Amino acid sequence: MAFERFKVLTFDVVGTLIDFEKGVLDSVRGLNPGASLTDDAIFGPYVEGRDLYPGRSSEAMGDVYKHLAEKLGLDAGEGAAAAFQGKMLRHPAFSDSVEALKRLRARFRLVAMTNADRVAFSSYAHTLGSPFHDSVTADETGVPKPDPSFFFYNLGRQSAHGFRQEEILHVAQSQYHDIGVARDLGYSVCWIQRRMGQDGFGGSPVPKTVTKPDFHFATLAELADAIDADLGPR
Repeated sequence: MAFERFKVLTFDVVGTLIDFEKGVLDSVRGLNPGASLTDDAIFGPYVEGRDLYPGRSSEAMGDVYKHLAEKLGLDAGEGAAAAFQGKMLRHPAFSDSVEALKRLRARFRLVAMTNADRVAFSSYAHTLGSPFHDSVTADETGVPKPDPSFFFYNLGRQSAHGFRQEEILHVAQSQYHDIGVARDLGYSVCWIQRRMGQDGFGGSPVPKTVTKPDFHFATLAELADAIDADLGPR
């Protein structure tokens, strides 16, 4: 698979390493125990709300929740919104994330590239075992992915450490936020399709097209296994 050409793995965090969909679903249902809602019923107004309130994730998610709750006839009070905001910082990691990141860190420079702000990312990094050598958040770039400026910012940052674009593999779940734009900008890309076997795009916006990646796995552990098989023992 020729992974030997890469020295840096850049990662989307929320959705690729952190299971925000489980976090959102569990939070909404936990705050509204009498409601009977499908996953898609929750994700629809969640995506709408995040588009309406695109601010810092450690501050805007209460408003996202209120939009969702009003659309679905749920508890839209300030207490529920504040609780949802707090739970956002405690979204769980996918079951394979921590161990796979440890394995990958032994071979590569790991860089987080996240639309989360610095406060939220600090919480997620702790949940993941603090595996990153470097990180770029929306606080630094001033724009979220899929804005190409996010990628330009990070490339400049990694270039300052002596790494070239062709030595970077971008690893992500979101076709909308990451895979399409990274491919357009000339990056090698690895799609971790966390929703493989499920319909739709869940809590992420629908992309205009689905981009074919260089590498394609259902989990991060599968990527780590493929790298170990390709490069041999560490």
